Amino acid sequence: MTEIKTSTDYKCYPLGDAAIVIEFGSIIDPTINFRIRSVCNWLDEYTFEGFVEYVPAYTTITIYYQPFIVGYDELLEMVIEMLAEESSDAEQERVLIEIPVLYGGKYGVDLHSVAKHNRLTIEEVVAIHSGAEYLVYMIGFAPGFPYMGGLDERIAAPRKTSPSAKILSGSVGIAGMQTGIYPMETPGGWQIIGRTPLKLFDVERDNPSLLKAGNLVRFKAISEEQYFYMEGDDYGY
Repeated sequence: MTEIKTSTDYKCYPLGDAAIVIEFGSIIDPTINFRIRSVCNWLDEYTFEGFVEYVPAYTTITIYYQPFIVGYDELLEMVIEMLAEESSDAEQERVLIEIPVLYGGKYGVDLHSVAKHNRLTIEEVVAIHSGAEYLVYMIGFAPGFPYMGGLDERIAAPRKTSPSAKILSGSVGIAGMQTGIYPMETPGGWQIIGRTPLKLFDVERDNPSLLKAGNLVRFKAISEEQYFYMEGDDYGY
């Protein structure tokens, strides 16, 4: 019988016959993200035989493996030992990346709605959104799409009741207490408040995704002239 390991602060359980899930809780929290990043760092440094990949999320990290090379019970023991020796805060480096954004107008068609929903001016929404640092908890939905926490509740807004058929690449949105950036043209239901000229995802780069889980992001308001000047660039990343 496959073992489900439960501790006071984490739980391990199988996902199918070729993956193990480590769950650290049920809330979006920087402390939990720190623990997930610690596991990621360990896997980057000590990749075991039979390892395929890992997928970090808000409260979990899933490790995929080749079951004919390494068994679940063997991997579970490795995970338990690793969690007993998690890295200290000093061993994790947070990379801060500045993302330029042209807010409002045709670039941020829902900025007015977000301002109205929160009884703020457009200028106040922009100031609040660009005045904070955001933690990238995970990449998902589309290649390179960052789910970021740390949004000020004063500018929180619900998803659209009817998703838009086309959200342009680079669009910066808000959904609940999250903010994110669409890396490519796709349908979507987030409230769009602006657009960045940067390429969030480019297969021609050594690292296709501009952002990765664990990064810190700060948005910088720019003019339309600056937008056109920077459009399509990777801004040195």
